[in-house]
Parts: sequence; structure tokens; C-alpha cells
Amino acid sequence: MDIDKLFKIEVPKLPAGYKRKMPDNPTPDMLKRMKLDSEAPTESPTRTTVEDVDEDMEDGTTDFAPGGDADYFAEEDDEGRFFGGGLTTEQKDILNIFEKAGGEGVQDDPGELDITAIRRVLLRFERAANKNQDQRSKYPDDPTRFIDSEADLDAAIKALLPLAQAPVLSYTELVKSGAVSQLVGLLSHENADIAIDVVEVIHELTDEDVGDEEEEEATADALKILIEALLANSILELLVENMKRFNEAEESDRQGVFHILGIFENVLAFNPSLSEYLVSKTNIMAWLLNRMKAKVFDENRGYSAEILSILLQDSTLNRAKFGEENGVEIALEILSQYRRKDPANADETEFMENTFDALCSALNEPSIKKLFLDAEGPDLMVLMLKEKLLSRSRAIKTLDYALSGPTGAPACQTFIEALGLKTLFSVLMGKSTKKQKASEAHASEDTSHTLGILASLFSNIDSDAPERMRLLIKFVENNYEKVDKLLDIRESAKVRLKATEAEIAADKQALEDEGEKDEEGMFEEDALYLRRLSGGLYTLQTVDYILAWIIMEDDGIRTHALQMLARKSQTLDDVVKTLQVYHDNVDEAEEELPEGGMTRKSILEGLIGALGQAPS
Repeated sequence: MDIDKLFKIEVPKLPAGYKRKMPDNPTPDMLKRMKLDSEAPTESPTRTTVEDVDEDMEDGTTDFAPGGDADYFAEEDDEGRFFGGGLTTEQKDILNIFEKAGGEGVQDDPGELDITAIRRVLLRFERAANKNQDQRSKYPDDPTRFIDSEADLDAAIKALLPLAQAPVLSYTELVKSGAVSQLVGLLSHENADIAIDVVEVIHELTDEDVGDEEEEEATADALKILIEALLANSILELLVENMKRFNEAEESDRQGVFHILGIFENVLAFNPSLSEYLVSKTNIMAWLLNRMKAKVFDENRGYSAEILSILLQDSTLNRAKFGEENGVEIALEILSQYRRKDPANADETEFMENTFDALCSALNEPSIKKLFLDAEGPDLMVLMLKEKLLSRSRAIKTLDYALSGPTGAPACQTFIEALGLKTLFSVLMGKSTKKQKASEAHASEDTSHTLGILASLFSNIDSDAPERMRLLIKFVENNYEKVDKLLDIRESAKVRLKATEAEIAADKQALEDEGEKDEEGMFEEDALYLRRLSGGLYTLQTVDYILAWIIMEDDGIRTHALQMLARKSQTLDDVVKTLQVYHDNVDEAEEELPEGGMTRKSILEGLIGALGQAPS
């Protein structure tokens, strides 16, 4: 058995960061003073001390023990055979620290934690923190006087990790004892490695998967108590300050940044509304954007994009801040590298997709659409469409967001001027890359966003503009093949919707048979409408919206479309019925209209009237 290897597994090494506080060029006298008590001379004449080693090495007469084992020569039997411990001096020092602390860093079975054990761990942590603070204040210029207390503090902080396995018992005690306040205070510790220890512990304690699944409700309450206590101690502000303090060129600091990003994710999952507080009270937005600009991809760069995407999901204020921090320009600069090449691996692919998602979320705001247009975003997206790489699907989605709504009209104009129609219709007709064909989900998503772009083009391009004529001609060419494609998509959407309606009916019947009430509101009108939208109704509405425009504007398309509908036992009335449902469910709270713009609801009223039936 490899005892040395076994020991390394059971007892973690101390962080290497203590060298941060050491002078650049320590003197020989200082090195001698730094030896621990366990290395001092003892009654045994054979024990090797630091001074002995130094003197022997100066004479060149002695080679130190294999593996750096300080007891290699001391452990001999009567016949002179040695039995070295297999432990280096550093490992022996670590073991001494654990022994002095009472073994609080070792927890064989987290399930054995009771309130007494928790209080004992918290008391040791409090004592270690107070002792280190006292030693540092007494000897601020002499690291040799407080390095022992710093090692004890390091072990005491790590001993808090097992508390995450018993949150119901430990989190209330953490808050009540004042340990949370003391723990957060250590984020400002002079030794960055202590701050990194704290970050790791808080990341573990705030993880949504802590505790036992059988106590899910009680665990959620305990987690709420802990997170609220952390927030009361300005945890978010201190974490952002530490992100600027850490040097990611060092592995320990890089891990520290990773854990901080993990804490942000945990806290935002617990309470999404905190995203606006985080952005408004700290400079996290600028930090994330700057971190994403790094040329070399790594885990923290990818994590930064994920956190940014979360921050922009549902917050108008955060999106505005994104624009103020030049986020649109930075996002486009990052994404431009994927115009001619695919991401190197799955992690980088996720980074690219999160950056696209963040941009799409921001494009819900009219101000961001203008910044996107000024930064030539539509042109870049069109170039990505032409390259047919992995970025193509995300570019289609981004264009759907950028061109939507009345404020998307300028981007619609630019899109057509950039010759985007040809590539867009190739996507509609199913001329995708091999990678996209292998994924039905991507193909379906591409079709949905392509239809969204076409609907926006018809809504926003003036009826007498040359660009609108170019759009309409696309549906006439090649014997109306694109009209046929629309009708094929329509038929598939109707089949999906019919299956969804059957599922809803079956679920309702099952609920009635069991005599239960609809406590979750699954069968309320709004919930059912959303279910139908995702089950084919959205696609059906968008296709019929486009069909209504082209049927109204071109007699040849009208004649061909009616013939094809008749083959499916459908008429123009079926299209009108779909538009009527669409009209009745359009949200009235639409974005501010530009001069001369029309809401989607008013456009639908006009289309229904033009097709021969006024809105009810």
C-alpha cells in the first residue's frame, strides 16, 4: 500500500497562497524562526531539525530522506532497520494542525452532525478567527508570528463545509451564533487565500442541492434564512470587490472566481429579483463583459456569459445597464469570431449560445435594438447565415428578436439591403447544414424563428417600398414553391395542435375521474392557451399571418393558395379563424410605437377585414 498516496487523499494540502505575505527575499534567520514547534529539538538524539539539515547540506555530507520525510532516520529498531513514516514535513504540519483543532476538519459521516457538534465546529471557527485577528493586529509586520493561527483559521473554515449536509440544523445556528457575519467579514482578510476559503464554503452552503431530498421544504426555509443573513452583511458587494482582487493567473484565485460566480447563480436561483440589486449596487456588469472579452477560452469565461444571460432575462433595468456598458458592441465582437469557425468544444459552444441568449434578451428593449443596428449587428448576422456553421441557428434567433415589433422596422430595412432574403428562404426551404439536419430540435427552432422574421418583415416594411416588392417576389418565383412550403408547415402545425388538444382533454378527464380539483391552475384559460401555443398554435398563427399578407397582396398567390387549401379540405375561413384567435389574445401592452407605426392587434384587424370578415 502506498502510504504517502493514501495520506494525500485523506488530508488536503494547505493553500499555497501563504507565500503572498512573505518578503520577496527572506533571510536565513527568518527561515530558521519559521520552523514549527514540532520541528524543535527533542530528547531523541537522532531527530533531524531544520538547523541540522541546513548545516549538513552546507557541508555537502548528507542527503535528506526520500520524500522529504523528517522522521526517516529517527524511526529505527534495535537492528538498525528504518521505518520511515512516509510523510513529508509539510504533511506532518498539516496533521498537527488537525490534531490541535480536535479533528474538526474530518467528518466521516455528515449524518452524525447534531446540534452539539455544530456548535462545537462554530465555536472553533470563532476562536480561530479571533485568534488570527489578534495575532495579525499585534504583529502586522512579522508573518512568522501569525502564520500558525492562519493555518488554524484555514482548517476551521474548511471544517464548515460538512454543515451543508445538515442545513435544517446548522443554518439557523450559523445565523444565530453570528458566524455568518464573521465569515463574510473574512472576505476582507489580508491573505487572499483565506478569502478564497470563505468563498468556497459559502458556495457550498448556498447550493440548491444541499440537504436531504426528504426534507425539501425545511431545507428551502433554512436556505432562505442563510441567504437573507448573507445579504444583510453585504455579501454581493464584497464578492464583486474580491473578483477584482483575485489574480486568475494563479489556480487558487481562478477557483475563487469560479466559486463567486457560483454563489451569484445560487442566490439568483433563490431570488431572481436580486439581479437588479446586484447590477445596480455593484459593477458586476462591467466585470462580466470585460471577462468575456478574454481571447483565451476557459471555464470562468464561459461561466461569466451564463451569469450575464441570467441577469438580462427579465430585467429592463439590467438591459439598459448592458447598453450603457457597451455590451452590444462587446457581444458582437465576441460572436464575430464564430462567423468562420465553430467553437472548439462543448463548453465553448455553451459560451457562444449564452452570449447569443444574453444579446437576444437585451434586444427586447427598443434602445438596444438601436444600438444593435448602429453596431451593424444585422449585417454580421446575415454573414453568419451564409457561412452555415453552428452559429447560424443562433443568428436566426437573434434576427427574430432584432426585427420584431414596430421599433424593429429600421433593422428590417437593413436586413433586406444586406441581401439576407436569399439565405433566409434557404433556411425556410430546409437547406440546412448536415449538423443542423441531424438535430430535429434545431431545425424546428430555425423554422419558428424564420417565420417570425418573415412576419416582422411584412409588418414593418412599407407597402410601397422596393424592399417589400423583393420580399413578395420570393413567394412567386419557382412556381410558388415557398407558398407550398408555408402550407406544409401549416399542416404539420395543425397535426401537432390536434395532438395537444387530445392530451388536454385526456388530462381533464383523468382529473375528473380522480375527483381532484385543479389546484395548480393547469386548466385555466391562460394556462391552456400557453400550452396550445407551444403545442403548434404559435406556428399556425404565424404561418396564417404571413399567408394573409401574401394572399391579400398578390392575386396569383391567392389563387394558388386557395387551390392548395382546398386539397386539404380547407378554405380562407380557416385562416381567418386562426387570425381571430390570435387577435383576441394579443397583449394590449405593446412597446411604444414610432411615428406612423401600427400595433400587431390593429394589423390583425385589417387583415381579417381584407380577407372578408370583420373582427368580432
